Amino acid sequence: MQPNGSHDPPDRQRAALANVERSQRGTRIVSRLLALLIAALIVAVAALSYRVYRLESFVLPQKQPAPILPRIVTPPEELGSAEKARIALFERTWRSVVHITTLAVRSDPFRLNVLEVPSGTGSGFIWDQLGHIVTNFHVIKGASQARITFADQRTLPARLVGHSQRNDLAVLRVTGMPPNLQPLPLGTSRDLVVGQDVIAIGSPFGFDYTLSTGVISGLGREIEGAGGLPILGAIQTDAAINPGNSGGPLMDTAGRLVGVNTMILSPSGASAGVGFAVPADTIARVVPELIAYGQEVRPVIGVDLADDAMTARLGLPGALVRAVSAGSPAAQVGLEPTRIQPMTGEVVLGDLIIELDGAKIHNATDLHLQLEKHKPGDTVTLGVLRHGEQRTLSLVLARNVHD
Repeated sequence: MQPNGSHDPPDRQRAALANVERSQRGTRIVSRLLALLIAALIVAVAALSYRVYRLESFVLPQKQPAPILPRIVTPPEELGSAEKARIALFERTWRSVVHITTLAVRSDPFRLNVLEVPSGTGSGFIWDQLGHIVTNFHVIKGASQARITFADQRTLPARLVGHSQRNDLAVLRVTGMPPNLQPLPLGTSRDLVVGQDVIAIGSPFGFDYTLSTGVISGLGREIEGAGGLPILGAIQTDAAINPGNSGGPLMDTAGRLVGVNTMILSPSGASAGVGFAVPADTIARVVPELIAYGQEVRPVIGVDLADDAMTARLGLPGALVRAVSAGSPAAQVGLEPTRIQPMTGEVVLGDLIIELDGAKIHNATDLHLQLEKHKPGDTVTLGVLRHGEQRTLSLVLARNVHD
């Protein structure tokens, strides 16, 4: 027997001490791992904060950069007359071209704030002395803000006035535009000819006021716009159009605006001698509408059409009317929509538009393109197939505002 108050046997004491040591060793390991984790987190936060600081410094510079302006020179006498004329044109027009920087919103989860960081650049040009600037829609697409840099390196915030995805055009406006800046004179595109000299001014790759020359290599091109329908009458040119030229002017040798540089055809994304510009006649029609309404105004007949894939699948030789808007020109002349028989569930196809003013209509796209040759208030004649019988209807186009 053991006397009262005696200690545990030695082996039980040793086991207890071992448990204590293991517990202390585990605590030390956890503490070290936690310290390493905290140190790594501090390093990551510091690195991210430095990166954000650099972005803030770039987006919100404390000082305006020193002006970098083209030299004003007198051309040497030995230069040819064509060179002198080109130099004079550049000197006359470059101040009307602007550089556009777009910003996008980015959040900083560690500092719990929101930043606007650079998202892209492009070119534009002065439309009028009210501060309106014209550029491509794709230059400002998705941006939260845009800033305009003028010839004197003054940078001003701009607000979006209106845009047309369909024609890849946008209008911005600034307040307090530098004085003595003149808008570019507007030319026409209907009288352009293949082989005619053209000049593009922009800021490709961030370089200020770069001039490139070429010729019109094609006219009447159809290039796909952002709205899914082709831009009609696009100008094809071999003048170098690179990233940053987008939205800048394409001019004739008299310094008149004949197009807005919009895209290139190149697998690599670099200029390969095939560039396109929105024609001046489209610009002259669309830009005033964007300024007045914020969107493009188009003539409509007041119908909802089946898409091209459906008409092709059904083998229909025209644009199928799915629905007719109440009170529209189409409703007034009795165009019939597609409907379902309530008793049998049978689908009864509506009218099939096969002609507009004598032009053949094969699908909805054809009808849209023909309508764009007119303006609201014009009277047009439709050729319609109704249950296999052809009819002729005359209606007055209405006005609708579209993106």
